[in-house]
This record gives sequence, C-alpha cells and structure tokens, in this order.
Amino acid sequence: MPSAKWKTRPTTDYAKESLFNILFNQIELNEIEVLDLFSGTGNIAFEFASRGAQKVICVEKFGPCINFIQKHIVKFDLEEVLEIRKKDVFKFLDTHQQQYDVIFADPPYDSKGYPLIPHFVEKNNLLKPEGLLIIEHDSRQNFENYPNFADLRQYGQSFFSFLEY
Repeated sequence: MPSAKWKTRPTTDYAKESLFNILFNQIELNEIEVLDLFSGTGNIAFEFASRGAQKVICVEKFGPCINFIQKHIVKFDLEEVLEIRKKDVFKFLDTHQQQYDVIFADPPYDSKGYPLIPHFVEKNNLLKPEGLLIIEHDSRQNFENYPNFADLRQYGQSFFSFLEY
C-alpha cells in the first residue's frame, strides 16, 4: 500500500475508467508500446499492462514509488511487460529516442514543466505515426492551442488533453 505521506496523486478510478473507455474506442490496446511519465505508484502503467500492452516503460524518480512498482511487477508476473527507469522525466525526455504508440504524462499539478512535455515528444520524435500523447492536468493548464491538440476531457478535477502526432 502506498504511504499517505508520499506526494503522489493517483488518477481516480472514475477518471481512469473513463480514459480507458476512450482509448478502447480509439486504438487497439493489445500489442502497443506505452511510455508512462511521472508514474507514481504505476496505476496507469498496470492498467495498460492488464489490457494487453506489449511493453510499458515507467519513468519515475521517487525511490519508494519505484520500489512499490517493482514489487508489484514481480507480484503480478509482469517482468516481460513493465520496465522502470529511475530518472527525472525531463532529463529522460531530453535524451530518449525510442518511439511509442501512447505516451501518458501525469506531472504534479504544480509542475512548471507541462509545456516541455509536448516539446520533447515532438523534438525527439517519440511517438509512432498515429501516436497519442495524453497529459493529465488540472484547470490551470491548457493545451488547446498546441498544433497537435485533438481533444480535452474532464472528469472531476482531472483533465486529459489528447495530442495526436
């Protein structure tokens, strides 16, 4: 069980279920490769894995969260699917070159780095053709003027911006 002292903000079950209903109707979740940025407890990564993703890379820098994810990777026998990278997300994105079908980013809501996420995704060509970048955020962020903006959905206090590449 994650500690209440951790500064994580897991995506609510309602928002997560709604997100995966949208994804289910847009893309084939089986066999996709996913990059989960700011993974926290791995909530989203495990959801992708349970729905048939071929590979999910989790990027997280907080040690206790990494230990939590690793423990559950072993518990659920997902060593072939889930992989953890202990690194600052922006340092990771600055040098990373692999392409993915879906990139999910859920930075802390008070992060000033939100605009950097689409920048690095485009600069380093991190999405495959027809790839999808999903950014979870609160009402302070707005991606509607970004060139690849496709959709915005709100579930409670959580917003999901979808950018297509």
